[in-house]
Amino acid sequence: MSKQIKVGVVGCGYWGPNLIRNFRSLPDCSMKMMCDVSENRLGHLKSLYPEVEGEMNYSHMLNGVGLDAVIIATSVKSHYPMARESLLSGKHTFIEKPMAASSGECEELIDIARTQGLVLMVGHTFLYSPAVRKIREIVQRGDIGDIRYICARRLNLGLFQKDINVAWDLAPHDIAIILHIMETEVVTINCAGSAHITPGVEDVTAMWLNFSKNRSAIIHSSWLDPRKIREMTIVGSKQMIFYDDVSQLEKIRIFDMRVERPPHYDTFAEFTYAYHYGDVHVPHLQHEEPLKTECQHFLDCIKQGTTPLTDGKKGLELVRILEASSQSLKRGGASVNLAARANGNG
Repeated sequence: MSKQIKVGVVGCGYWGPNLIRNFRSLPDCSMKMMCDVSENRLGHLKSLYPEVEGEMNYSHMLNGVGLDAVIIATSVKSHYPMARESLLSGKHTFIEKPMAASSGECEELIDIARTQGLVLMVGHTFLYSPAVRKIREIVQRGDIGDIRYICARRLNLGLFQKDINVAWDLAPHDIAIILHIMETEVVTINCAGSAHITPGVEDVTAMWLNFSKNRSAIIHSSWLDPRKIREMTIVGSKQMIFYDDVSQLEKIRIFDMRVERPPHYDTFAEFTYAYHYGDVHVPHLQHEEPLKTECQHFLDCIKQGTTPLTDGKKGLELVRILEASSQSLKRGGASVNLAARANGNG
């Protein structure tokens, strides 16, 4: 059996326990330590996993039990200082999304990881899901034709955050999926929203991403809706894909539908759009937990010295988009040019 990778998780609140459970289940991982500032949370997890050590001091965790890798599942503002400390202490580092609070912080973490020869990975979990992998495969095969636009809705009641708005909390999932499918860079961003519960923290946002070749994506994010909705529609020139992550049985449906503009006409009376209505196809998907696949991928990258699918550069690209969305929000939804912003002119 190959050598087990010693792993520690910091942040045992909402998402951390899921990471602990999944890493602990993998044969090539030794889950050594859980770290959190809350004694109650640590106590609860110790009752579930008595063989895993608990620690309240992050520096002690980094220097105590000879860890190979650290998983950071804390609030966004602490991602950068914790990841920096982890990388500088020679640990491979996995950071939950979004990677950091600014693109400058992301760039510094990428540089440190490169200098230290360490794996740096960001938790864009949905890219490891069977549904998103299938969608990308269908798009790359050319089945749906040219992508015209993508519409995403991620809505629920809560969980309200104090340090980040709903775009920073929920939109990263959709942005990561859209970038993965589009395989091209965002040119401009518009974002509008409003804060109803906590002053200055938008709880409803609408983001518009413009890509080259007249392609676009709309992302609606909300903490203020009665139902949990996780939907995405990918509209192609030949077919359309509807992705519902909440659905248990039919997560993906492919509609053989399209609309075509007539190539030429002599009179307005001859002008008619051609609508095509065909069958609906539901592809079969393997049932596997995306988070488990993601955790295994991190371990594989450490063992093989390979670059993760969701590496630091992917994390940086996403944070740049979120920064631009915040800038657009401050300007009342005005367009922000991502290239100009990266060059310091935005």
